[in-house]
Amino acid sequence: MARGYYHGSVFTVSWPTGEFGGMGLEGAVRLAYRKELAAIADPDEREAEFRRRVALSYERGKAINTASVLEIDDVIDPMETRRWVLRGLKSVAPRPRAPARSAADRAVVM
Repeated sequence: MARGYYHGSVFTVSWPTGEFGGMGLEGAVRLAYRKELAAIADPDEREAEFRRRVALSYERGKAINTASVLEIDDVIDPMETRRWVLRGLKSVAPRPRAPARSAADRAVVM
């Protein structure tokens, strides 16, 4: 899950089997092409057109295609995952520590 954008993370990588799309691809095809699909009278022909459009969406949503337009940083071998995660964690600046609280600050006021 990318939370709607890919640029808010330290890095974004995917395994070769990753799929990218705004929602489930079948639902996206049904929504985006509902008029075109409804215009096809023959149910078998309509289903064939739906399947063709879904297959095209899967092809376009493959990780390697997403990486080719710079949406993600890289497509990695699953065996490299641990190395990528560790490198990413080491590259992040440490979180600033909260100031120490006094005993009075910690007391519960009733």
